[in-house]
Amino acid sequence: MPIVPVDPAAWDLVSRALPQVTDRLIALASAHPPQTRVTADWTIADTVAHLVSLMLLDAVLVGRADLDAHMPGALGLVAATNVDTVADTNHAVLAHFTGRDVPVLCEQLRWYADELVAAAATRDPAEQVGWLGGSRLTIAGLVAHMINELVVHGWDIARATRTPWPMDPLLAGQFFDLFLLGVTRGGYGALLDHGAPVRPGRIAVDFRSPYTTPAMLVLTDGAVTVEDPDPRADVRLAFDPPTLNLMLFGRVSKARAALTGKVRLGGRRPWLLPAFERTMHLPS
Repeated sequence: MPIVPVDPAAWDLVSRALPQVTDRLIALASAHPPQTRVTADWTIADTVAHLVSLMLLDAVLVGRADLDAHMPGALGLVAATNVDTVADTNHAVLAHFTGRDVPVLCEQLRWYADELVAAAATRDPAEQVGWLGGSRLTIAGLVAHMINELVVHGWDIARATRTPWPMDPLLAGQFFDLFLLGVTRGGYGALLDHGAPVRPGRIAVDFRSPYTTPAMLVLTDGAVTVEDPDPRADVRLAFDPPTLNLMLFGRVSKARAALTGKVRLGGRRPWLLPAFERTMHLPS
């Protein structure tokens, strides 16, 4: 199993931030009618229930508890999931959480967040757990991913209710550093399987932000790896972390991100980015 290092300062940031972001989400969700529709499919109540299911899943994984004891059948679903079937897995897992009483759900969300933080405090943040599609993810990466879920779904609620929802770029950058780079280094299993023909050759994409580690993600004959930055990269992406995260999850269009200057494209062969994205993409 590849060793994936975790910066102690990054771990300190996300471990302290998780309960704070959870409380922000709870305050936002509690301030509006629970049946307010925030996406095409979900209300505020549905959104909080989804976050409860994810927080419980993470608390169980980090706490080494039996996942099937909490959510029967979830272990098989998690192992079989890739980025294109995440919505199906979310739907199946959410079926275990039928209640839509937002105050009750918020209590559960805070409780499971505390459980996750307490369990993580007893383990090395660089220790890896099994995750979606048989991938391997550090505990620090798992927490960074959960924070991003809270922030993105909080953005959904804030947009629907016209409520301010500031996003810290340094914290948002940990989704790239601890999660995206971490799961790529640790082994992403079947997470990126898409069933399409594999594009032969190499595409190197250099990611740059004042808030993240300079790094290059390289697609070579269908496999993605992390490499050190190289001035000869095919594509160079300069980005604002909150905007990139929202764009990756389909909340902000690529056109809007580019027009606002929050995501800027360059490099020797920038036209190769769509081919890279067909493999290296996230559920939107």
